[in-house]
Amino acid sequence: MAISWLTVLKSVPWTEVISNAPKVAEGAKKLWNTVGRKRAAREARAQEAQADLSPEARMLAAEATIAELQAQMLASSELINTLAEQNALLVARVEANRRRVAWLALVAGVALVIAVVAMTWR
Repeated sequence: MAISWLTVLKSVPWTEVISNAPKVAEGAKKLWNTVGRKRAAREARAQEAQADLSPEARMLAAEATIAELQAQMLASSELINTLAEQNALLVARVEANRRRVAWLALVAGVALVIAVVAMTWR
């Protein structure tokens, strides 16, 4: 069953999407800021590691990188969870709208049959 994009876009609950957009944008900003900060810190540490190539320094740099990656992964997971919740809400609304349209089509069909019968009965 093919659905046109226009139909899909019309059935999206835009008020809920817009109301949840700040949460998603905030999560994306946090993730972006975390990644940006971490990149600058990583570059600074890489310069320090080049100056001091001891095994202990390498180990500390590796541990710091692992901690950064874990924090980024957590932030990404939160953002993905928020997006998944919004997606589930959109799918539920699309399904509810599909049911409503089917019901309205049935009602319109019955009304049309009644109208045709009433016009021909005279």
